[in-house]
Amino acid sequence: MKKKHKVETPQDRLKYEIARELGLMDKIKEVGWGGLTAKETGRIGGIMTVRSRKNTNKSEKDAKDKENS
Repeated sequence: MKKKHKVETPQDRLKYEIARELGLMDKIKEVGWGGLTAKETGRIGGIMTVRSRKNTNKSEKDAKDKENS
């Protein structure tokens, strides 16, 4: 069966960026995302959450600043 090509989302890019920063890309290439431990997966998810919140808060602040200008 042929594998469908998945469209990369901004969250996918963030996930790969964090995995690269944590030095997990070799493991992911070898065994796939399913081969990560719960601790590794949780670490990636936690960092993604923190960065997403930070970006959301920054966007809201920028919008308020623009509104008040």
